[in-house]
Amino acid sequence: MVPFDFHPRTRIVFGPGKVDALGELAGELGARRVLVASDPGIIGAGHTARGIAALERAGIQTCLFDGVTENPTTDNVEAGVKLAQRFEPELLVGLGGGSSMDCTKGINFIVTGGGRMQDYWGVGKATREMLPMIAVPTTAGTGSETQSFALISDAETHVKMACGDKKAAFRVALLDPELTVTQPPRVTALTGIDAVAHALETYVTRLRNPASLAFSREAWLLLAENFAQVVDDSTDLEARSGMQLGACFAGLAIENSMLGAAHALANPLTTHFDIPHGQAVGLALPHVIRFNGVEVGAWYHDLLECTAGANGFPQPAGGVEGLADFVAGLARRAGLAGRLSECNVPREQLPQLAAEAARQWTGGFNPRKVGEEELLRLYEAAY
Repeated sequence: MVPFDFHPRTRIVFGPGKVDALGELAGELGARRVLVASDPGIIGAGHTARGIAALERAGIQTCLFDGVTENPTTDNVEAGVKLAQRFEPELLVGLGGGSSMDCTKGINFIVTGGGRMQDYWGVGKATREMLPMIAVPTTAGTGSETQSFALISDAETHVKMACGDKKAAFRVALLDPELTVTQPPRVTALTGIDAVAHALETYVTRLRNPASLAFSREAWLLLAENFAQVVDDSTDLEARSGMQLGACFAGLAIENSMLGAAHALANPLTTHFDIPHGQAVGLALPHVIRFNGVEVGAWYHDLLECTAGANGFPQPAGGVEGLADFVAGLARRAGLAGRLSECNVPREQLPQLAAEAARQWTGGFNPRKVGEEELLRLYEAAY
């Protein structure tokens, strides 16, 4: 048995309509002044107003920060910090996708600890206790609601910084699948394939342990079963529920075992070519599965055995190749590009991308060692 230290820090509240309990949950944490961070798309869909109304029904004063953007930057965080310093909240709510939740964590780091976002790049840099936070995810993908890391891009260098500290875990993750029904089809596809990648990468990392494997396994069962269904029928609330819960469990797996080479390959593509994270991960993942399968094929086979005989799942007899083909098929079914060459990435830049991918922290947790040479081969395979 692999040693591990599993300490759940986030209460998970799940079910349709649960967003209406946001005020009650905030009140239980003793808050009377709450800053809500959200993005224009979620505000336009009416979800933010519903959350704020729930807070106000509980007698809680609210302030809305609407400056969250996709792949939040240090500029977004600084704008939120300025608003928070004026309002002096007792609790923060991240209501939206992974960007809203990451931005909320970023704001909290600086409001409570001072300095700037770059000071928290790495692990365990928070020196003071942070304000309590509640996550209300409106997508099923990042699993940020159950992780203690914030991914924030440096506004000047565009480098994506992973800022992690156990103090940055949300006190409550409020999962209401009704909020995910309004996702545009492309957002459903991008976040869904990212969640699938989280389940599969966490299952084989160097840090995998009994706790992480339990979450990876359950995430795989929920995500692989429901991803195609939400792509085909966006109104299927049962499938939406499965995706949201699966993404949440995959986030718990990440918290306990980290990620691998597919995410290392994805980040430079987003930085230099604005390829959405889910698209970049979806391109890389089948090739990483094949690459890893040379050494840990038995681990993938064990996961396939969990769904042996189930309709729509890849069968164990297909092995690593069958699993890789299944993932590629999910991405194609969701309308995502299947080759890197379709994303306007010049082939001559692949060596530069491989050098940057080799510096990504997630690559160090991949079960099979990856350096520039291996990552370049993976880019070329995906091209």
